Amino acid sequence: MHEENGIVYSDNPEKMLTVLEVKHMYSGVYLVKFSDGVVKLFDTTILKGEVFEPLKNPEVYENPKLEYGIVTWNNGEIDCSPDFMYEKGFVYNTDDVISVA
Repeated sequence: MHEENGIVYSDNPEKMLTVLEVKHMYSGVYLVKFSDGVVKLFDTTILKGEVFEPLKNPEVYENPKLEYGIVTWNNGEIDCSPDFMYEKGFVYNTDDVISVA
C-alpha cells in the first residue's frame, strides 16, 4: 500500500517513464534516452493520423522539444507518449554501430 496526495492505493507505485534527452538523427528518426537509462531509436513514420501530418515537414521534425519528460513538436501541438516510444523504439547500442571513415 502507498499514499499519494491523501489517497491510499493498494498496489506499489510504479515510476513513470520519461524522456531525458532527444536528438534528431535524420528524416524523423530520433535518438531517445529514457529515465531508466535505456537509449532507443524511434522512427516517427509509424505515427499515423492527421495530428501527425506536420511531422512530414523538416521544419517540424528537425526541432523536437522536451516538455516535462515528453517529446513534443510544433510548439507543443504534437506529442508522443514516452511509453509508446519505448515500446516501439529500437535499442541503440554503440557496439552495433559501424563507423564509416
